[in-house]
Amino acid sequence: MYDLVVVGAGPYGLSIAAHAAAAGLHLRTFGRPMASWRDHMPEGMFLKSEPWSSNLSDPAGEHTLAAYCATRGLSAEHGKPLPIGVFTDYGLWFGERTVPRVEEDTVTSVRPQADGFLVETEKGETITTRTVALAIGVMPFVHRPEALRALPRELASHSSHHRDLAGFRNRDVTVIGAGQAALETAALLAECGAHPRVVARADHVNWNTPPQPLERSPLRSLLDPHCGLGTGWPSWVWSEAPWAVRRLPGALRARIAATALGPAGAWWLRERVESKIPVLLGQRLRAAIPAGGGVRLTLDTAAGTSTTLDTDHVVAATGFVPDIGRLSLLDPLVRNRLRLAGTSRAPEVDGRFESSVPGLFFAGLLTAPSFGPSMRFVYGAAFTAERLVRGVRRRVSGRRPTAVPGTRPSSRPRVTASLG
Repeated sequence: MYDLVVVGAGPYGLSIAAHAAAAGLHLRTFGRPMASWRDHMPEGMFLKSEPWSSNLSDPAGEHTLAAYCATRGLSAEHGKPLPIGVFTDYGLWFGERTVPRVEEDTVTSVRPQADGFLVETEKGETITTRTVALAIGVMPFVHRPEALRALPRELASHSSHHRDLAGFRNRDVTVIGAGQAALETAALLAECGAHPRVVARADHVNWNTPPQPLERSPLRSLLDPHCGLGTGWPSWVWSEAPWAVRRLPGALRARIAATALGPAGAWWLRERVESKIPVLLGQRLRAAIPAGGGVRLTLDTAAGTSTTLDTDHVVAATGFVPDIGRLSLLDPLVRNRLRLAGTSRAPEVDGRFESSVPGLFFAGLLTAPSFGPSMRFVYGAAFTAERLVRGVRRRVSGRRPTAVPGTRPSSRPRVTASLG
């Protein structure tokens, strides 16, 4: 029997596996390394966060993004955008050096047994383990506006569905959203010869300001502190004190996770969008129907007026919403026992990322309603990995996990869940 099975091999999964391996845990790690970054982000994108706040985590702190770049003659400088491809390669480099083995097999089922869990994979392997850490990324939680859900992908897609935007050359494309994904997708579409526009509910576009120098006067640093998610005291709390967020009432935590650090474009993207791409603000998407080989959109304004817009394709850059109900790999006996965090559809986890089902741990986006918005970013991986592995060690060395009442082999068919 294994001590831990890590499901997912993105920044959180790899960081957890690195800490678990260093702690001597008997470990298996499943997933396509850096899958979301390799397969679901268009070529040409840049990392929005600063390089120094984009490290994966190993206990010694040696395998940083800066260390990787130094070995390749690359620059990872504060205030200089870094290509997504460099970050993706860094994640692969990190995994090769810190995780004993990452198996590119998909976990299809996690169900309880008397002393832990049975984990099944797409290739037919069944594994027994005392604990499981689900670090499955964001892809299971793709959010599309209700008006677009009935349309086929040829007419309406999500921004994470596109690795290559060149196929939209000479086509009219409407991007829904006002955050970084929407604005950068629109810029990349224009630069590859498409004719994009942005449609947003917001009445204005928020742009991040250029980062402050790292070296500043003590007074300026006190008034506007640097942190992993930018500058300013609110951001400092979200990034540097997720343990404090965890102590807030559940409804408040859920609201913070959903609203803090809202949609905004990176400062370096602004000149590629303004005066170059039409942005229709204050427009709410009410309906979308196929029309003339494309899509006819009905847009409502706050004033109560409506307009129609014909476009060849719609890209929903509308983010990801955590919902435990979409984790089909979890046996219903487990899923139905999970307590939820506040008003969210995410599992409540304790200070060591363990859920209300003993031995079942969560990481990444699903833990944002427990620990705050830093769990939506790579920066949260270090805090998560150290604490989660400490919780696994306590669970493994202490009393064994309690089996879910009524445990029996599941008769339901296997359903594959995406790994991030």
